[in-house]
Amino acid sequence: MKATLRILTVVFMCCLMPSASAKRAPNFELKDLTGTTHKIAELKGSITVINFWATWCVPCREELPLLSRLSQEYGGKKIRFIAVSADAAKDRSKVEQFLSRNSLAMDIWVGADLDMLESAGLGNVLPATLILDERGEIVTRVMGEARDEDVRKTLEWLLGDRVGTPPPLSIKRY
Repeated sequence: MKATLRILTVVFMCCLMPSASAKRAPNFELKDLTGTTHKIAELKGSITVINFWATWCVPCREELPLLSRLSQEYGGKKIRFIAVSADAAKDRSKVEQFLSRNSLAMDIWVGADLDMLESAGLGNVLPATLILDERGEIVTRVMGEARDEDVRKTLEWLLGDRVGTPPPLSIKRY
């Protein structure tokens, strides 16, 4: 009897795990470079790659060109790439200088902080990336510098109607 109860408990918990892993992204309020306010909830309807970075973060500066290339490669497929700066408001000119030297093919938002990363389950290390499905659910979190395959595997799985092995919910690259 105890063994049967234990087996049923394990089966029940396994059935709950997939639904428990899906988590709506926090509805952060951020601004684009023109000062227009945006919320994460407005991204519903598109697969979205949200990268948190800062000008002072060397791995961030190395990662952004990869994400820009992927943004161009996946252009026209209902995928948005957004790079959100965690630079302090007083350092806004540094963000603009970085962007003038580096042409990035993605939306740029500002106003992120480490508390936002924590609330999204990303820890407190930059860079960090969230990949959201069309419903605004977090599919993958990449803590540290994302690799091509980290982003591509998740995007291909989402574009392929979630067929095959799902991508990992969390990837640590530090």
